[in-house]
Amino acid sequence: MTDEIELPAEMTLLWGLRETVRRGRKPSLTVADITRAAIEVADAEGLAAVSMSRVAAQLGNATMALYRYVKSKDELLLLMSDAVPDGPPDLPDDVDWRTGLTLWARGLLEVTRQHPWTAQIPISGPPLGPNSIRWFDCALRALGGTDLSEEEKVGVVMGLLTLVHGELRLSIDLSRSYAKNPQAFGRQYGMALARVVDAQRFPALSKVIAAGVFENEVPYDEEVEGEFEFSLGLYLDGVAAFIERRTTGQG
Repeated sequence: MTDEIELPAEMTLLWGLRETVRRGRKPSLTVADITRAAIEVADAEGLAAVSMSRVAAQLGNATMALYRYVKSKDELLLLMSDAVPDGPPDLPDDVDWRTGLTLWARGLLEVTRQHPWTAQIPISGPPLGPNSIRWFDCALRALGGTDLSEEEKVGVVMGLLTLVHGELRLSIDLSRSYAKNPQAFGRQYGMALARVVDAQRFPALSKVIAAGVFENEVPYDEEVEGEFEFSLGLYLDGVAAFIERRTTGQG
């Protein structure tokens, strides 16, 4: 029999287990209403615009009414970050682990890119909310047919999660910069580097420049997508090699 522990305040909020302070009239709001309104504000005006008062205005309510459900902006951000990725992809029961994780990673990146402000919310710990747990469970199930231990499955999923979040943050920041100054990327970037990079001081980078790597004028969106697919493939190749060692008893 396991000892019962008191759930963290964040989990009681995310899982709808917190008792709402009830005073006066019957409550006309729900935590889901507040979260939805906050996401609408962030989508339209950016994360910096999200405040308890701005969300209250979006709902047509007094600011103090929100505090009956959500205690602070930090809690509001927590709710938003869990609500943004809707359910994970519906993986077929017989899907192989690599296809499953590929679909999972692409799906997570796609839904978070639709709400770029999510990249500004700090990741404060492991998955806690129901949506985050669904995504976590989905990726773990994709590895169900492998010889990995349960601990190793968690390690693979957390590594993939790091890759996706890193790609999200990098692509959003670079897309912003590209929109302001597209000339700073691609061929012009390579030409500028060629003027200042000394082959003796930077031998490896000099070879990259000489090979014309930066002269490829691929549309920026396609380039970003290609880089993610390349990184994802490399990561999954590493996982495949690790699984092979496990299967053959070499690791």
